[in-house]
Amino acid sequence: MELEGKVALITGAGRGIGREIALALAARGAAIVVNDLGGDWRGDGTDDSPAAAVREEIVAAGGTAIVDGGNVAEAGDAAAMVQRAVSELGGLDIVVNNAGILRDKMIFSMADDDWDAVAAVHLRGHFLVTRAACAYWRAKAKETGAPADGRVICMSSEAGLYGNAGQANYAAAKGGIASFAVTISREMGRYGVTANAIAPRARTRMTEGTFGQLPTGPDGADLWGPQNVAPLVAFLAGDAGGRYSGQVFVAGGGVAQVIAPYTVASEMRFSETPTVEEIEAFVADALGDQAGPPPFPDLGLTPAR
Repeated sequence: MELEGKVALITGAGRGIGREIALALAARGAAIVVNDLGGDWRGDGTDDSPAAAVREEIVAAGGTAIVDGGNVAEAGDAAAMVQRAVSELGGLDIVVNNAGILRDKMIFSMADDDWDAVAAVHLRGHFLVTRAACAYWRAKAKETGAPADGRVICMSSEAGLYGNAGQANYAAAKGGIASFAVTISREMGRYGVTANAIAPRARTRMTEGTFGQLPTGPDGADLWGPQNVAPLVAFLAGDAGGRYSGQVFVAGGGVAQVIAPYTVASEMRFSETPTVEEIEAFVADALGDQAGPPPFPDLGLTPAR
């Protein structure tokens, strides 16, 4: 099995996309740290039973897994889950930052806590877990003189890539995560560590009230099930995926996409301070009639009522 001897830490692995990723990597031979705080989709409460159930499923299939109930938004917990992977499973090779919550509101109705809670779990959580893992890999590479061969896989969102009304907190965090992955790829490439981001399309408890009626594939194939995200993660976690870093993908909903990075669409060069009128003419020439944001991708869905 391709991931035999590898250890993967997957946050938010008790349900949905995280669960499917844990099962997929375990099926390919990886030992799994099943991290999940077990709260509801808003981030309230704790419950260790979802993560325990995933562990039991992995072990029943002949794999190896441990449960971690740490909070990714707490520095001590993030460091501890990385240390547990090393001390209890013998190392750490793959980090999948998947934990997340939702608190959707229009910006004029959003409370401070709605913003802070979402940013803490998504953006701070990615930072804390990845920092701990990268410190381990850097030390390993310096000690051995060989590449650490680590993988960081981050969960972004098309809301973060394109913006989405009612999700200023979530979109800001997820957009930051895409940039975070690209930055980590630049910082950690010298140590043999790759970093990529995935914007998943999947039916989960966080999205079931948003997507509405989900289309099926031929013969009723469940194209929007969370299991459709796992193959891309498994690829990026493996040897063949090690050739790619600093990339942003979309996976699920019947598609796989490679997202082009920001590119310069138009440019104005000047040798002295431009006038307001010159800037106005430049922008009008560059954008024409496009006054608003670019359209959100057509997901082919029947809107929720």
